[in-house]
Amino acid sequence: MLENGLIVTVVGMGVVFIFLTIQVFAMHLCAKIISVVNKFFPEKTEEDTTKKKTSSSSDEEIAIAIAATKALS
Repeated sequence: MLENGLIVTVVGMGVVFIFLTIQVFAMHLCAKIISVVNKFFPEKTEEDTTKKKTSSSSDEEIAIAIAATKALS
């Protein structure tokens, strides 16, 4: 009985170890594939500049609101 439990434990741990090893290699392969794809299809940076402009305009709106509040009090 104890021998069967040890066999099941060793087999289960072996299967998990093999699966995790395969998963690590698959993740490295995906990273390499993505880096190659990014060379041919780079991300556009125009979206980043528009986000910065909207944040500065919202900062200006916040500053105006604070100034209006200070002026009224």
